[in-house]
Amino acid sequence: MRDYCIMTDSCCDLDGDLARELDLRVLPLSLHMGEDTYHNFLDGREISFREFYRRIRTGETATTSAVSAGQFEAAMRSEVEAGRDVLCLAFSSGLSATYQSASIAAEHLRGEFPDRRIEVVDTLCASGGQGLLVWLCVQQKRKGWTLDEVLTYAEATKGRVCHWFTVDDLDHLKRGGRISAATALFGTMLSIKPVLHVDDAGKLVNMEKARGRKAAVQALADHFAATAERPEEQTVFITHGDCPEDAERLAEIMRREHHVKGVEISYVGPVIGSHTGAGVLTLMFLGTPR
Repeated sequence: MRDYCIMTDSCCDLDGDLARELDLRVLPLSLHMGEDTYHNFLDGREISFREFYRRIRTGETATTSAVSAGQFEAAMRSEVEAGRDVLCLAFSSGLSATYQSASIAAEHLRGEFPDRRIEVVDTLCASGGQGLLVWLCVQQKRKGWTLDEVLTYAEATKGRVCHWFTVDDLDHLKRGGRISAATALFGTMLSIKPVLHVDDAGKLVNMEKARGRKAAVQALADHFAATAERPEEQTVFITHGDCPEDAERLAEIMRREHHVKGVEISYVGPVIGSHTGAGVLTLMFLGTPR
């Protein structure tokens, strides 16, 4: 079997140690706070997750940048020059230009290396949903599956990755145009917590409202109960914006009430956290419909 690497970007929000264990090539997106620019490495080497959310809570804002085509080309080139094909699983095109950058780089290199395979998948996923899809693809690769087999699996599976999440700070959704200023004001006054998901186009959609944080956390679990496929066989992914206690509470519900096979918990990285604010909590799993 021809050797190949699985490449992704840092919006997969995988735990850094897990990403290393999976032998992934991960390219970081960037964020800009004031005069400083940081790369969103999964191990937080340039800005720690706690430091990022501490600054966000004090009112600082951040803007973000996709991985450039040049960065993808350099990474892909190093792999093909080492004799490996590339399967790149990119952050949703509905939320970022990262997939477009990867596609441009791959197309350019295919002309230069016609004997090598460079394939790019628009995962239509984000954060732990993207991380879950990447993790599942690595499991298939470890079974000895070829690049074509894992590529087919990724395309067939990505639409079954369910993303459910809630946010604690409505101001970030207001700034991103997801809710109106009036909705943010009254929602904050009444402790209304929106529950959102990622739709089939890979975009964020506001689905419902919960009264209070506890109800919002339960709503995530309720959506799992309604749509998850074979819960007892699943490893679910939970990501959080510096609210580990809520993440553990949700994990305990998954284990106690739904008997899931495993739970992976990690931080929502600074790039996605720039748009959700502190206190975001997500639950990602395989289900139908998305």
